[in-house]
Amino acid sequence: MGNLVAIVGRPNVGKSTLFNRLTKTRHAIVSDEAGTTRDRQYGKSEWTGHEFSVVDTGGWVVNSEDIFEEEIRKQVTLATEEADVILFLVDVNNGITDLDEAVANILRRTKKPVILVANKTDNNDQIYGAAEFYALGLGDPHCISAATGSGTGDLLDLVISKFPKQTAEETEENIPRFAVVGRPNAGKSSLINAFIGEERHIVTDIAGTTRDSIYTRYTKFGFDFYLVDTAGIRKKNKVSEDLEFYSVMRSIRAIENADVCVLMIDATRGIEAQDMNIFQLIQRNQKSLVVVVNKWDLVEEKSTAVMKEFEYAIRNRMAPFDDFPIIFASALTKQRIYKVLETAKDVYTSRKARVSTAKLNEEMLPLIEAYPPPSMKGKYIKIKYCMQLPETQIPSFVFYANLPQYVKEPYRRFLENKIRERWNFSGTPINIFIRQK
Repeated sequence: MGNLVAIVGRPNVGKSTLFNRLTKTRHAIVSDEAGTTRDRQYGKSEWTGHEFSVVDTGGWVVNSEDIFEEEIRKQVTLATEEADVILFLVDVNNGITDLDEAVANILRRTKKPVILVANKTDNNDQIYGAAEFYALGLGDPHCISAATGSGTGDLLDLVISKFPKQTAEETEENIPRFAVVGRPNAGKSSLINAFIGEERHIVTDIAGTTRDSIYTRYTKFGFDFYLVDTAGIRKKNKVSEDLEFYSVMRSIRAIENADVCVLMIDATRGIEAQDMNIFQLIQRNQKSLVVVVNKWDLVEEKSTAVMKEFEYAIRNRMAPFDDFPIIFASALTKQRIYKVLETAKDVYTSRKARVSTAKLNEEMLPLIEAYPPPSMKGKYIKIKYCMQLPETQIPSFVFYANLPQYVKEPYRRFLENKIRERWNFSGTPINIFIRQK
């Protein structure tokens, strides 16, 4: 089970600098492609063999005076519900501000471990200044400088010591795990209830209790898989539903623990930024994908043409990854509900599929010969052999070349597309590696 660390605090205390420092080793996961700067708010970090996710709540604040404080409060509340450890960042140079007080008020009530971090302590005088933060009632301030990295190692040791002791959840290894994700009101719980047939999702949340179980075993109609719970449904008043941050925080764990994600999109609303945020989470975690367009019963014109258009729009938004199944369904009328499960199962199977080395070379080498990688600096690039790597999380193919560094992204995409044309990897990301032969 992955642990989740949330960084909270008022603006300009250095949250994103700390975030970048904690996730620096893996910063390559964050691409600068179109999308949002919001991509920068979620990353993975590793310290002394422990891997965990980091969320920077700062990127979600709406900057206008009147809703400003309200937004920060909402996010801190949500972070305390979802994260395992909370890092509360304050700035030594400013001392305690009213907003810091407001955040501390929320944090003092949580049962979760909170670490008070005094940032921008670059010299000894400032370390003495940090003592005033004891007044926040959250224990010792830990002095760091996110910019230079001083003190971050000790901080990470402390973070790891605060993670809840893992109780291994008993799940059998070779059974697929599916997560139904999507923004609030896209119909996730109706879909799950349609599968399970009982309203087991309306669970009461007793404050401070951990979630009962993250997996529900599903064995009906010849299926056998685990449904990964997306934390059930909260009382509506807890967090206002319009928060993008909400759907991302809610989805992180479910996505990280699943093999296949069923992304639900509301047919009556089309694709919104929030759907893209969740899609990017799925991609960055290299999970397989099935897109379900829900509430299809509410769409007035249901012609094939309309379906095609909708499908095109979805693939277009999610490009370059566009090889995934799209199902038009209705959780309410149960239309094509089992198609969703069948498809998820197929996608899981293709995630585990293997192509024999002989077959791969037989199909791919003539193609490569016909369309070799463009030569660079007058050097010709030759690819003589390829194979699928064994035991990888997603299908991964390695092509051995004389000058691997000259094979660029477009050509890798070409190879990936050719593999997809010949073998069924629908819904599943693929890794293409070019290595020295």
